[in-house]
Amino acid sequence: MRNEIEKVLEAMRNDYKRWSDRCFRSDGYAESRKKIHDEMVEEYCGGLRVEENRRYWKITSSKGSQTSVSGFIVKDGDKKFREGDMLKAAGWAAPARNFARGNVLDGSGVDNVRWTGIG
Repeated sequence: MRNEIEKVLEAMRNDYKRWSDRCFRSDGYAESRKKIHDEMVEEYCGGLRVEENRRYWKITSSKGSQTSVSGFIVKDGDKKFREGDMLKAAGWAAPARNFARGNVLDGSGVDNVRWTGIG
């Protein structure tokens, strides 16, 4: 399961890099500002974390002193969800349990993950 979760994190990192590269090019930043851009990419990519809880893996993103929840992944199946289902965050401690946004084990939805989180 850890390898599949790492694929989700990698998809988030790649999406952030694509997004920030488009912003960097479209705003016509001078080459001197590239250092700031690269630092921001490094900070985001280095700030992704996975925390194992009783029922879920919680994916968090830290930037500076701020940390936010990017989503949850179901550890063990229950009545409504299968193991590996990706859930949007409803808040800091709980996922939105309305429907799964994909599954990391069968690869469905991993390509739809954005740098802003599962959703």
